[in-house]
Amino acid sequence: MTQTVFSGVDDPSAGRAQRPPAEVRFADELARLRAADDAPKPPGWALSLRAARAFIVGDAKLGVARKFVGDPSLIDRALVSLATSRGLLLVGEPGTAKSLLSELLAAAVSGDSTLTIQGGAATTEDQIKYSWNYALLVAEGPTERSLVPAPLLRGMAQGRTVRFEEITRCPLEVQDCLLSPLSDRVMAVPELPGDAGMVFARDGFNIIATANTRDRGVNDMSSALKRRFNFETVFPIGDFDTELDLVESEAAELLRRSGVTAPPRRDVLEVLVTTFRELRTGRTARGDEMERLSSVMSTAEAVSVAHAVGLRGWFLDGAPGSVSDLVSCLAGTAAKDNADDLAKLRRYLEQHTAWRTGPQWRELREARRELPGG
Repeated sequence: MTQTVFSGVDDPSAGRAQRPPAEVRFADELARLRAADDAPKPPGWALSLRAARAFIVGDAKLGVARKFVGDPSLIDRALVSLATSRGLLLVGEPGTAKSLLSELLAAAVSGDSTLTIQGGAATTEDQIKYSWNYALLVAEGPTERSLVPAPLLRGMAQGRTVRFEEITRCPLEVQDCLLSPLSDRVMAVPELPGDAGMVFARDGFNIIATANTRDRGVNDMSSALKRRFNFETVFPIGDFDTELDLVESEAAELLRRSGVTAPPRRDVLEVLVTTFRELRTGRTARGDEMERLSSVMSTAEAVSVAHAVGLRGWFLDGAPGSVSDLVSCLAGTAAKDNADDLAKLRRYLEQHTAWRTGPQWRELREARRELPGG
């Protein structure tokens, strides 16, 4: 008896997708926006700029929730960039929701956020443009039937938005395969004869790329490629209450999907977000200078830790995650990049929390002994 690897697609017992794409998660909202959308649309777009903006920043009248916490003017500039002949490059610190914003923009503009290229040192041109079915290639030679389109070719042929994650992780010569598609809106497939050897981009095609500022200089983009992108910086969340609310809502949803019925404790999350913000900036709320961690202490990382805290408390103790659980989960976050970060975290817990009052802060100081190597 044979079993296909993909049988879970149609088998309910195999479980649901852990994270469906944005166009699936928010299908009802997109449908409402399309039904009410009477504004002019750029050629090939699924929504107008106004409706696409509402999808991301929210629209209370249509029951559309806010999905990205940031400057709304950034969304406006990003959408205008995608309506031009230039690509959009989102840059910023790790964990500032660049990938989420890229996904939301693609879902709003094209109704499809899955044409994604994951950049890395091993990324090759055929993973970006096209490759071949070698059995058919040997049998028939280079034909359209033996061609296997990659995200860039599919996006151009279908008039869709293509997402390129971590573009500066790719070698320069691989990055530069985007030059012709972005400037001339054409891709040559020299192996195919005649008209089939030229793929011209249809209306709606564009590229959203992301890059971390910490990777600057790894494989910095060529000046020719930079000219073909509009750059937009995504900044960390500046307001404490806004970041706390976001961590709470995101962690609650992750816990719910993980089978945890107890919501995260607000007081534990206050300690978590405060700790992350101070270790990220190197300054406490009362202005004391302190050592910054080299690890990424981003909002996205805080959500991940909050999720782990809730899981630890629920599945090990049958209760919402506590501050003691938080200290145990922080160790794996702090010591990712540098062993010295664990010592910095310990000094923070010993020296920069003594002036804070409240039972959650007392529990934090007592739980610092649970850090490894203490």
